[in-house]
Amino acid sequence: MAALASVIALVGAAALAVRLWPTGGTAEPGPSVAVRSTSTTTTTTTTHTTTTHPPPGPPFAVGIRTVRLIERSRSVDTNRGVISPRVLETEIRYPALGAPGTGEHEGAPAARRSGPFPLIVFGHGDELTPAYYARLLDFWTRQGYVVAAPIFPGENKDAPGGPDRSDLVNEPGDMKFLISWMIGQDEDPSSGFSGLIEPGEIAVSGHSDGGDTALQVAYSPQYRDPLVKAAAILAGAYGAPYFNSFSFPSGGPPLLAAQGTADEINHPSETDEYFSAAPSPKYLLELIGGGHLPPFTYQEPQLEVVEHVTLDFFNSYLKHQSGALNQMEEAGSMPGVANIQMDR
Repeated sequence: MAALASVIALVGAAALAVRLWPTGGTAEPGPSVAVRSTSTTTTTTTTHTTTTHPPPGPPFAVGIRTVRLIERSRSVDTNRGVISPRVLETEIRYPALGAPGTGEHEGAPAARRSGPFPLIVFGHGDELTPAYYARLLDFWTRQGYVVAAPIFPGENKDAPGGPDRSDLVNEPGDMKFLISWMIGQDEDPSSGFSGLIEPGEIAVSGHSDGGDTALQVAYSPQYRDPLVKAAAILAGAYGAPYFNSFSFPSGGPPLLAAQGTADEINHPSETDEYFSAAPSPKYLLELIGGGHLPPFTYQEPQLEVVEHVTLDFFNSYLKHQSGALNQMEEAGSMPGVANIQMDR
């Protein structure tokens, strides 16, 4: 099972403290005004024409802010035996104003006129942080998604006392908590994220133990969040011994599973187990010769395949773009690199 994955259930407002970094930025530009003048020997007429430009579309610049959430009603027990409230540092990437390209822009003004945008909540693997997946998360953001990636307090690489994988059982609660918090921020006019999120279009994703977490939040009767409309699981599994296997709900969200065929940490058989049990629609991306982490972080051409297959999957089920599944099938079919099974 996955050995690489890492870091809350929603409680009352009194139990939650939130710190947002300053938002900065400027107001979005208004519509331009074109002035046309015509004259004759006897009269002069000035006609004012207001031109409303359509909102810009992808690719966007990547804005990023970090929030610190403290949930005092739930705790984390570090390897040093210190029990403390759960602190969820979360990187939130969002489509921003400005020229697209590489890099992230802290506190950049959001591209609100182009929104609202679907939300993807992403879970990292054991002994890692979201920073390892920055290229993939930035790619989704440039294409018009808000991406919230928590640092799980017990499993991240910098956890006090060292990463503790037994905290995995608490991470579905972290992910559900974050979904609810993001929706609350979207509805709060004073929030730096107001108006950015389409609350009816939410997906979960994750790698390794983060994939196990996302699988639980999308499908497990014990942890399921009904707001989730799609799930992309990267080298994940049921999560034994921390989670039990379960029966997938009928009418559950569409599933995309991605798995390296040479993964020695999460064996392909573990992905096959939950994928076989899932109902349609479901899709399996096999990365030929791919290991556990590299295809999702830096290895080419596998990472580019993962980027485009996941994007087409989200575009189909969150943005409801016709033809996106055909594009996904094409992107996932690369001889010697990737195969994709399509069960629509």
